[in-house]
Amino acid sequence: MLAWITENMGTILVCAFLLLIVGAVIMSILRDRKKGRSSCGYSCAHCAMNGACHSHK
Repeated sequence: MLAWITENMGTILVCAFLLLIVGAVIMSILRDRKKGRSSCGYSCAHCAMNGACHSHK
């Protein structure tokens, strides 16, 4: 088992790094949703769903 880990250390480190990045992106999206933010850019004047996705204050 230890030999397999040492032979594949590069792959394991790259996968762990990618998992951390994906986890950070997901956490960022969840925090933004909790705060009521959206990633659409709020250019609703040119959107086909104008007025359907955001409440107008």
